[in-house]
Amino acid sequence: MPTTVGELTTRRKYLVLATCCLSLLIVSMDSTIVNVAIPAIRGDLDAPMSRLQWIIDIYTLTLASLMMLSGAAADRIGRRHVFRIGLATFAVGSLLCSLAPTVETLIGARFLQAIGGCMLNPVAMSIITQVFTGRVERARAIGVWGAVVGISMALGPTVGGVLIDAFGWRAVFWINLPICAVALILTTFFVPESKSSTVRGVDPIGQALAIGVLFAAVFGLVEGQPILFAPAVIGLVIFVRYESRRVDPFIDPRFFRSVPFASATVIAVFAFTALGAFLFTCSLYLQNVRHYSAVHTGLLYLAMAGAMMIFSPLSGRLIGRYGTKLPLVAAGVLLSGAALLLTRLGPDTPVWQLVVTFAIFGMGFGLVNAPITNSAVNGMPQERTGAASALASTSRQVGVSIGVALSGVLLGADLWWLIAGLTLGIVILGFVSNTQWALRSRDRVAPLLEQKVATHAG
Repeated sequence: MPTTVGELTTRRKYLVLATCCLSLLIVSMDSTIVNVAIPAIRGDLDAPMSRLQWIIDIYTLTLASLMMLSGAAADRIGRRHVFRIGLATFAVGSLLCSLAPTVETLIGARFLQAIGGCMLNPVAMSIITQVFTGRVERARAIGVWGAVVGISMALGPTVGGVLIDAFGWRAVFWINLPICAVALILTTFFVPESKSSTVRGVDPIGQALAIGVLFAAVFGLVEGQPILFAPAVIGLVIFVRYESRRVDPFIDPRFFRSVPFASATVIAVFAFTALGAFLFTCSLYLQNVRHYSAVHTGLLYLAMAGAMMIFSPLSGRLIGRYGTKLPLVAAGVLLSGAALLLTRLGPDTPVWQLVVTFAIFGMGFGLVNAPITNSAVNGMPQERTGAASALASTSRQVGVSIGVALSGVLLGADLWWLIAGLTLGIVILGFVSNTQWALRSRDRVAPLLEQKVATHAG
């Protein structure tokens, strides 16, 4: 007989985890699978470089901008309900992407796809934290979650290469349809409905300011309009001041008083900036400079995928035994090392060197995901784990957007020197976020957030 924890059997809990991981699979894989298709899309739709960057960035920016709003909506009207809407919307967006006749239409369909995607990852994490309430079982579930992030992002380029060579670039969107269908069925039968006991108010001004800041900064990078950085900075200052004065803000500034949480947010941006730059630049390099086919490109990415598949679950086990410091420091060292090797990338770089570099990058990236999520939600009150997870997920998407945007601004070694510096920051933050000072800051924040939740409930 299965053992029960609360109202759910252990078997059903892991069916819920599997269902949530399916949504993560398609959203995360879509962040990377399209990169391999970029050269084919460029030729088929005659798209300029800036439009190619927007195919990636409209998706990641929309995810980043709307994740918090979808998390609040799920708390209000039901997590399973919002999750199912997200799956259906993502499926429709994927279908429209596969039918797009122009690059502008494709960018619009990617926008719709991302609207669906923003209802999946943060809501799924909120469902997981509601189902897995014990400290050990939650750590294991988050470890699986982090592993799926790494594995899905790693498999994206390889799966994409095979699909593109066999069926064309539109096939990278077809693959989402059966996965969405299976996830919808599993959600209907196994995922319990849940709502937050305290309903957050709507903060349209804070939401609008956050979206404006993100789009102004990335638009300035992609389109080469640095004049837009000034309104982005001004908007950020206004956003921080406005949110600090609200009783129920869109993003609670108190989160950032926890050094582990603030560090996890910055680490996510640094690591995913590296990923965005790596996938976008290397896909163009392999197909346009080395003249490899899409499937050949995907096969070379197997070195990264294999390393991520090994090191992602290893990261979860390391966290359970030693905490987040070891995997974070190791991840930063490996990612910095890969970036330094990429500074030497050229038309005649030996294939064995590419394989080694891709594998080192995969090791580092595989290690970094689980500690980001763990640091973000660990120590937070039960009612705030969804918001904390959504902020961590938002930081990931912001990082990918910045990485892709930087790929059009900095060329060759200059880009990789910058990435090496950013990923070295992961090493520093890995140490800082695990000091006694940092842990005390986290312990001070949790009661403040619980008090705020209790005040709203009253």
